[in-house]
Amino acid sequence: MKTFQNLLMLLALSLVLGLIAYFPGKKMARIHVNDKTAVEDHPLSCISCHYYSQTSGVISKLINVDYLSPFNLALSNDGNRLYVIAQDANALLVVDTKSNKVLNKISVGMHPHSVILNAKGTLAYVSNEWSDKVSVIDLQASKVIDSLNTGNGPAGLSLSADGQFLFVVNAFSSNLSIINLNSKEELKRLNTGNNPTGTVLSPNGKSLYVTSRRANAAPYGETLISDLTVIDTKSQSVQKRIGMESAYIMENVAFTPSGDLAITTLIRPKNNIPSVQVEHGWMMNHGIGLVEQKENGRVIQLLLDEPNTFYPDPFDIVITPDGKKAFVSSSGVNVISVIAIDSIRNLLANASPKMLKMYSNNLGMSSRFVIKRLTTGANPKGLALSPDGKRLYVAEQLEDKIAVINTETLETVNSIDLGGPKRITVARQGRRLFNNASHTFQNQYACYTCHPDTHEDGLTYNFAAVGRNLANVISLREIAGTAPFKWNGTNQSIYKQDGMRFSRFLTRTETFNYDDLDALVAYVKTGIKYPPNLMYHPNAELTASQLRGKEFFERSVDNEGKLIPKNNRCITCHSGPRYTNLKMADVGTLASTDDPTLFDTPHLNDIYSAAPYLHDGRAKTLEEIWTVYSTKDEHGRVNDLSKIQLNELIDYLKSLRGPRYNKADSNSLFFKSKNEKDYENSIKKTY
Repeated sequence: MKTFQNLLMLLALSLVLGLIAYFPGKKMARIHVNDKTAVEDHPLSCISCHYYSQTSGVISKLINVDYLSPFNLALSNDGNRLYVIAQDANALLVVDTKSNKVLNKISVGMHPHSVILNAKGTLAYVSNEWSDKVSVIDLQASKVIDSLNTGNGPAGLSLSADGQFLFVVNAFSSNLSIINLNSKEELKRLNTGNNPTGTVLSPNGKSLYVTSRRANAAPYGETLISDLTVIDTKSQSVQKRIGMESAYIMENVAFTPSGDLAITTLIRPKNNIPSVQVEHGWMMNHGIGLVEQKENGRVIQLLLDEPNTFYPDPFDIVITPDGKKAFVSSSGVNVISVIAIDSIRNLLANASPKMLKMYSNNLGMSSRFVIKRLTTGANPKGLALSPDGKRLYVAEQLEDKIAVINTETLETVNSIDLGGPKRITVARQGRRLFNNASHTFQNQYACYTCHPDTHEDGLTYNFAAVGRNLANVISLREIAGTAPFKWNGTNQSIYKQDGMRFSRFLTRTETFNYDDLDALVAYVKTGIKYPPNLMYHPNAELTASQLRGKEFFERSVDNEGKLIPKNNRCITCHSGPRYTNLKMADVGTLASTDDPTLFDTPHLNDIYSAAPYLHDGRAKTLEEIWTVYSTKDEHGRVNDLSKIQLNELIDYLKSLRGPRYNKADSNSLFFKSKNEKDYENSIKKTY
């Protein structure tokens, strides 16, 4: 009887505790979710925020899988072998184009970018963007036989006409490495435009064109100019720089077989006018740039967009051997645009300079030269044409597939499954959403458009009225744990940043549905990583200059022996592995055109790659933050430093890296590795 009474008491107590936990607990959970999402009806679930955002441990392994993510392509001379850069797998895939089967998977360096074959088809060269090396692969043996040192962030590749020299575009250091393939030594580096990625050799072998993605530094309001660099291959020197006005994000470039035109992909941003103009088709335009290859040749820009439909993030361009058609991959809408090149020639034949200027902003011009739009799988990137030009291969990056298109019928005839995971994880779905423009008005732009490579595009935008509230785009790399967001700190979570606020101030459309928002947040919190800072911190040790700069960064006493107030020390606001105290501050940078506000303290990870600086992008370099825009020591006590000491402080700031690399410094795990495989595995284990 007593046992029965105890059981009843236990059940009653459990019921009371359950009711207490349910009603007040549910209310508290509701308040918490409302605060994080900035809405009142987001599903009350801990899973979407906490479960899917795990970056390590058992849960992370359960919910995530390793994808391939094909990026760039190359074909053998006979067209029987397709070589695929599998960027997320750090591998080169060898595909039989007759059986559509993957024959081999060759491990290369970190985050490979491009592949090119020698004339005999016996060797492949793969640029490893996060390893600062080019892998040399024996294609018959299917193995890496050598590696070539480059500049920082090797990307696009070209071979000289005689096959003696390899030209390597270095995206992070904005230069071009010229490597002698006989001696395997880098002969020289030539400066290019800002953040170059693509390159192509002219049909006569005399010129090499190099694209750039970021515009040259300039004050807000001035016309953007991005450089297309032309290299003389005989003298191996810069021949000229072609300024593409009002354009940037030139990813890739191609020549017509006759050599009369060089054509590059590009974006024409409208960042100088208020973002409310997105409703009028004036936020981003996407198109191609043409350079006539003759004396006094013109530089022309044409839009791929239409009046009510846009084709964002043009990535690659290839031209058929007969010179009749060009194909451009528009990654933001999963489309290949087919271009009639003769129609372009006819369009330009009698055009005056005034007409050409009008063409560059005319949304109706594409109907004059675009033959067809071909739908692809998620996020089409690199393209490759068969030697006879009858087959087009498309790297569908977020499908782990290759689309095969008949260039005569302009129909998709096959799909090559590369063998990636069949399950689409929540974070993978979020990555698809991040790279797709379907949620913006008229598909004008994707998240990726302003955040290429999940970083930032180097531009300042006007998000309110003319001349007010200018905002420098901030990198999205590893921002989890750095709330609040936005320069004025009004967004307390990524949910609010990517949900209600994103819809209200950027897309001017309905917000993401809750499943999509959960997926996008999961990707932003877990799938975006910093590249290793191999330019300013290639090993675990700081240089003597950086060590002295570190002392200035962490000091509490100035050069005159006076105590620096705690809130005016660099280390106070920029502390911890992310170099931010997550608080708001006034550092004297509020402009007369700004609404009164404090500013969120930005993290300093990989700050070397994030120019321009300050909330409105007014500082073109790190030095300008103090030498031009903080002469009263409001932004840290710095003005007592000599020029050499300030240089050392800047040198230290440029050495800062992502938090996962900083964590690894405790045992030098990343940088004691003797080969790329150990280096790659060390990152996987640490992260």
